[in-house]
Amino acid sequence: MGLFGAIFQKVAEVVSGKTQIDEELFEELEETLITADVGVETSVQLVDKVRERTKKEKLSSAEELQEVLKEEIALLLSEGNHQLDVAKGRLNVILVVGVNGVGKTTTIGKLGYSLKQQGYKVMVAAADTFRAAAIEQLQTWCQRGGLELIHHHEGADPAAVVYDALQAAQSRKVDVLLIDTAGRLQTKTNLMEELKKIRRIIDRESGDGPREVLLVLDATTGQNALSQARLFSEATGVTGVILTKTDGTAKGGVILGIQNEYKLPVKYLGFGETIDSLREFIPEEFSASLLTE
Repeated sequence: MGLFGAIFQKVAEVVSGKTQIDEELFEELEETLITADVGVETSVQLVDKVRERTKKEKLSSAEELQEVLKEEIALLLSEGNHQLDVAKGRLNVILVVGVNGVGKTTTIGKLGYSLKQQGYKVMVAAADTFRAAAIEQLQTWCQRGGLELIHHHEGADPAAVVYDALQAAQSRKVDVLLIDTAGRLQTKTNLMEELKKIRRIIDRESGDGPREVLLVLDATTGQNALSQARLFSEATGVTGVILTKTDGTAKGGVILGIQNEYKLPVKYLGFGETIDSLREFIPEEFSASLLTE
């Protein structure tokens, strides 16, 4: 079953046996989307569009309504740039942010390996200097992927690590510099300020700032992921999302809320523990699977 298979299974359960489209059906549909972590605002908007189209197109069966919902979701996902903004012949700085426990370090190893497989020269900076064994964990993933790692000792100034990594990346003609950061608690102002400081160093030393600021979110955290998206966007100017743990959740709906409410496209999906278990999020493929599920 695809990432959204469970949602449409629930939707199918709502519409099955219904002989007519009425307000009760719309309300049940809205509730189903909300429980699938689509978010209240986005759920209401989607159902409003379906309600509008039902009237305009004179839909008569609940099954037709279900197809219209799929089409509206596909349309929503087609917005934004879901491709990673990287190109050879320049230094592409990618800042990776997110709270503790979402799989950020693991994701950096996977992403670095994927980019290396595509022919990019990749370097990683270990700017998470607070968490015990964070550097060690990143070293392990870099060894697996054959990636060069720049790091200082535990407790070092993260901004100093970023500065050194930028100098090294430029002198060694690196294509992509991936920067790991500590798993900030999004409510801690001082930690957010430090992320802003790192961002300023990248802006100053790389000439044109980071190409991407990727927010790693855990698909199983549901609505909490939406609040993380808002707070990290305010602090660092997030450009896209990597959604992890998509293999173990029936609640992929958070993709829609993030895309609709914060205009943040999902760029990758993480689905396992091996170094190649990261795949690009291609909305066209995803939409096609929605319409045939």
